[in-house]
Amino acid sequence: MSDTMKGLKRTIMNGHIAEKNIGDTVVLTGWVAKARNLGSLIFVDLRDRTGIVQLVFDSTVDEDVFNKAEKIRNEYVLCVKGVVRPREKEAINTKMATGMVEVYVNDLRILSEAETPPIHVDDKAVTGEVNRLKYRYLDLRKPSIQKNLILRHEVARYARNFFADNGFLEIETPMLSKSTPEGARDYLVPSRIHHGKFYALPQSPQLYKQLLMVAGFDRYIQIVKCFRDEDLRADRQPEFTQIDLEMSFVDMDDVVSINEEFLKGLFKKVMDVDVEIPFRRMSYKEAMDKYGTDKPDTRFGMELKDISSFAENCSFGIFKDTVKNGGCVKLISASGAGSFSRKEIDKLVEFVKFHGGKGMAWIINGENETRSSLGKVLTEEEIKEIIRLAESNVGDLICIVSDKADVVNTALGALRCHIAEKLDIIPDNFEFLWVTDFPLFEYSEEEDRYVAKHHPFTMPVDEDIDMLETKPERVRAKAYDIVLNGYEIGGGSIRIYDNELQKRMFKALGFSEEEAYERFGFLLDAFRYGTPPHGGMAYGLDRLVMIMANCDNIRDVIAFPKVQNASCLMTGAPGMVEEKQLKELNIKIEEE
Repeated sequence: MSDTMKGLKRTIMNGHIAEKNIGDTVVLTGWVAKARNLGSLIFVDLRDRTGIVQLVFDSTVDEDVFNKAEKIRNEYVLCVKGVVRPREKEAINTKMATGMVEVYVNDLRILSEAETPPIHVDDKAVTGEVNRLKYRYLDLRKPSIQKNLILRHEVARYARNFFADNGFLEIETPMLSKSTPEGARDYLVPSRIHHGKFYALPQSPQLYKQLLMVAGFDRYIQIVKCFRDEDLRADRQPEFTQIDLEMSFVDMDDVVSINEEFLKGLFKKVMDVDVEIPFRRMSYKEAMDKYGTDKPDTRFGMELKDISSFAENCSFGIFKDTVKNGGCVKLISASGAGSFSRKEIDKLVEFVKFHGGKGMAWIINGENETRSSLGKVLTEEEIKEIIRLAESNVGDLICIVSDKADVVNTALGALRCHIAEKLDIIPDNFEFLWVTDFPLFEYSEEEDRYVAKHHPFTMPVDEDIDMLETKPERVRAKAYDIVLNGYEIGGGSIRIYDNELQKRMFKALGFSEEEAYERFGFLLDAFRYGTPPHGGMAYGLDRLVMIMANCDNIRDVIAFPKVQNASCLMTGAPGMVEEKQLKELNIKIEEE
C-alpha cells in the first residue's frame, strides 16, 4: 500500500499539540508507536521527534478511513488530517505532554509500511547494545536517544552563538594533514598520487589553530571532528567532536574567564541550571594528593589521607618497606560503610586489585569493637592511631593501600568513587573545577624518556623555565583542565610562542633539531615571522553532552558510534576493499 501526501502538508509537530489547538484542523506525520483496536474505535500513538499524540479512528465518523486504519501496524509511516478534541476526563494521560487532547482523523495516508522491527522501538524495552547498534536507525527513533541528540544540537548551537557574539571566527581546518606522532596513534590515509606517503587524520587542530593566531585572526572557534587510534572505553570514541578555540594576547585568567561565562550561559540556556562563577581552582598536586586523580569528583568527601609517616615506623613490615622504597601508604574513611559484610569488603579488595593495587587492608570502626585485616600485624594502639589519623567516626570503613604513589592514587581514587556510588551519597548536581599547575612532562617507561603531559607546545610556568634541561620532572605547565562531576570535559594551555623556547622544549623531549624540524618545521618557520602570545582550549563535546544528558555511555549521545574495537556494527566498517583500489594506492596486504 502506498499513499502519497498529495494535497496534505504537515501543519504542526506531534509533540506541540496542546489544549490551545482544540477545534483546529491539523495535518500530522510520523511513525506508529502503538495501535489499539477496540472494535468501533482504533487508537494510534503517532510519534515524531517532538513527541507522541493520540489519534482516534471512529467507524461512525468515516468508515472508509476506519477500514484503512485497521491495517496499521507499529512503525508504519502515516500522514493524517483531523480535528483536535479534548480527551474525556477519565482518559486524560498526565504522563504525556499531549495527554489532554487527541486528534479525530478524517483523512489517512499510509506512506510506508514496516516489517516487524528486529528491536523494540521503546525506551522501556531492554535491548542488548549489539542489536541496538546493528539497527541503529531504529534505535535512533527512541525518544530518549532523540532527546539526547536534540540536546547535543542545542549545546553546539549555543557554543557557536556565544563565541561568535564574543568576537570568535569560525574557521575550518584540514582533515588530511601531516602525521606528527607525539601522543595517541594517528589514523593514516594513503595517498594515491604520492605513492608511499600518507596523510594523517587530525588528533586535534592544534597546530592549525596556532598558525591562525600567527596569521592574525585573534579569536578562533570550530566544532570539529578529531581522530585517535587508541583503546576505547565507555567515554571514548575513535572519532570524536571538540569545541575547539584559541585566543591571542591572553593569559590563563583570560581563557578561564570567558569559558566560565560560556559554561554558565550554556547550562542556564539549555538546562535552566544556575551555575556560580568563578569556579573553584585546584592544583594538580592537591588533586592527586586528596583524590588520587587529576579529574576529581568533588561533590562528596572521603578524601585520601597519607599515613606514610606513621607507616614507616609501624610494626607491619609491608607498610615499612613500601615507604622505605619510596612508596606511600594512604587511606580513605567511608562513612556508613562499616555495615558492609565481609563478602562486600572482599569485593572491594578485588576492585583495588583490578585497578592495579596488590591488595587492600581494612579497619571497621565499630561501636562496640574494632575489626581489621591488620589485627595480627599491628598492635591495638597502632590500629587506634590509624583511626585517629583517618579522622574516622563510629560506623566507618577505613580502606588502606600501600604501593608506589601512582598505584595508590589510582586504586584509592577509583575505590573512593565506587564506594560513594554503593552508598548512594553523590549529590545530583553539577560541580565544576579547574585543575591547574600540571607537570609539563611525564616519564614514559615504554619510550625511556620524558614526554609532554599535554602536548609539546605548552608554555612552562615562568619561574620553572630554567629547570627545563636540569630538572624536567619539576617543571610545571601553564595548563588547565575543566572538570565536571569527575570527568575532564575540556583542557588547554597557554602556548609557547618564542622560537628559541620551543626549540628548548623539543630538546627536553629528546628531539634533535633535525627531528623537530622534520615533524614541526612548518610551525617553527611560522614562529620566525612574528607570533602573538596565545592560548586556548578544547571541550570534548560528546563527553559534555553525556554528562548533561545524565548518561553513563558516550555512545548514547552520538548518532552513529563505534563499539569497543572501533568497528561499526551497522555498516560493517572497517571493511575489505577491492584489489583494484589497493593497486591504485600501491598497497599489498600480507596474510597473517
